[in-house]
Amino acid sequence: MTQPSILLEIDQGVAQLTLNRPDNLNSFNVDMHEQMRKAISQVRKDSSVRVLVITGAGRGFCAGQDLSDRSVAPDQDAPDLGESLEKYYNPMMRSLRDLPMPVLCAVNGVAAGAGANIALACDITLAARSASFVQAFCKLGLIPDSGGTWTLPRIAGMARAKGMALLGDKIRAEQAENWGMIWRCVDDETLMEETMKLARHFATQPTKGFALIKRALHASSSNTFEEQLNLERDLQRMAGRSEDYREGVAAFMEKRTPTFKGK
Repeated sequence: MTQPSILLEIDQGVAQLTLNRPDNLNSFNVDMHEQMRKAISQVRKDSSVRVLVITGAGRGFCAGQDLSDRSVAPDQDAPDLGESLEKYYNPMMRSLRDLPMPVLCAVNGVAAGAGANIALACDITLAARSASFVQAFCKLGLIPDSGGTWTLPRIAGMARAKGMALLGDKIRAEQAENWGMIWRCVDDETLMEETMKLARHFATQPTKGFALIKRALHASSSNTFEEQLNLERDLQRMAGRSEDYREGVAAFMEKRTPTFKGK
């Protein structure tokens, strides 16, 4: 039987999604996109899930697009890559960004092309010391997609974003950490231990508040200061009406550990 290209395990509030085409460095084809869409939808609909962890099987995280899934033979019409983005990559990036919970990424090896931009778009990204990030698009005459042209200038600055996009150089995990592109670089053997430790922490925290934090931070890049103050007012009003806020205050006053339910 053919192995599924996306594995999803849910346990005690933690959903772990594993890209599972290790023989192809977990590169995406149409079938993998379809399975990814179903997995993310399942995570969103499962009220028990309070954090999502994404990682890759085998020696790499994700090499982006499986080029063998796109024909560019001289005697055939060129594929419509814009249609591919509109149908597969863009909905995937939107759905990951809009999940109302923390999305963690454990980069266990090379993250190239769209694979790099998926990893860098997650809320908190940890990378093994041997991992690397490559904006490989320029080597094919393409532009960074999967939100890369939006994410890179914001997390690394315009000068570094242009260097990565135009040169396609390999950025090692330690360098990515130093540039502020990822949260932490850790030793290879402790990557999943450190990631799951964070995930288990998030699974016990005020999930609804985290969703509002994400909304506020995502909006800040396009809002004026005045607009952001107004958004903070509106979101804080919502947060203050949550069960978790009530529990957090009660626990503080009673000098005990809060029991958050993510509501």
